[in-house]
Formats: sequence, C-alpha cells, structure tokens
Amino acid sequence: MENDKAPAKKTMINYGVILGILSTALGVLIYIMDGYTEPNWIHNVIGIAILIGVIIYGIKAYKTVNAGFLNLTEALKVGIGIALIGGIIYVLWILILMILVEPDIISQINELQRAQTIEQYPDMSEEQLNQTLEIAKKFTTPYMIAAIALIGNLFFGFIISLIGGLIMQKKQELH
Repeated sequence: MENDKAPAKKTMINYGVILGILSTALGVLIYIMDGYTEPNWIHNVIGIAILIGVIIYGIKAYKTVNAGFLNLTEALKVGIGIALIGGIIYVLWILILMILVEPDIISQINELQRAQTIEQYPDMSEEQLNQTLEIAKKFTTPYMIAAIALIGNLFFGFIISLIGGLIMQKKQELH
C-alpha cells in the first residue's frame, strides 16, 4: 500500500536541522581555531563524517517509520532534503561570518592564496600572479563561497543518499 507511507518532510526537516546545527558548530569551531585562514584537511574529514552520519541516520529513521520499507527514490528524496536544509543553515552561518562577524576574512583568504601561489610557483611573473589571483577573487566572495558550499552539500548528499539507499532499500511486497 503505497499510500500508507509516512511523509518524508518531517524526517528531512528534523535531520536537516541537526545537520545544519552540527555543521554550523563545526564552522564556529573552525573560525575560533583560525581554520578559515589556515585550512586543515581534518576539518573537511569531520565535515564529511557529519554529513554521512546525519544523512544515513535520517534515511534509517525514515525506513523505521515506514515499517522497515524503503525504496531508492525515497532514500534519495530524504537524503537530498536533509542535505539541502542542513546546507541552507550552514550557508547562513557562512554569510553571517563573512559579512557581519569577520568582514576582513575574505582579504585574509586572498592573502593566504597569494602566499600559497608564490610558494608553489616561485617562477611566476607578477603579471601572471595578479591574473591568477584576480580569477581566484571571483570565487572568494561570500555569496560564491556560500553557493559552492550549498552545491557541494547537495552533491555529496546525493552520493551518500544513493549509496545508503542502495544498501538499505527494502521494497514492500504488493499482493
């Protein structure tokens, strides 16, 4: 009975908010530790682990509410919904940080990119360096960073939902 399924909206909202809060808490921690201007790979690993954990638990909770049944379409819908809501909350944090809390962070990031580019390409001419950094600046506006973060969240949310859905799917027998 397809109509007996619990609505996915509640699960998406609940777990999306959890994802948003955890992602924002990680963002605050990274900010306190100067991680935006001195990035560390461990921050990315923790962020991905949070994303995987919350989406998988959300899909599992949805499956439980539906008497143990789940199809791939539902898993994708729930997982991407969680990623979208969590991503929107995290994007709000990014915008608040970069516009209100620390408006100078963009120039700090640009200076870090300049130093890294000079270190990686010491033979690069000043003109080439400036051209490279001008292109990079287009991708380091608060709104571009927020958009990239949201798109990344949705992309990884899709992949995680796809894998989790394939593993957890259990179709209901229709008689």
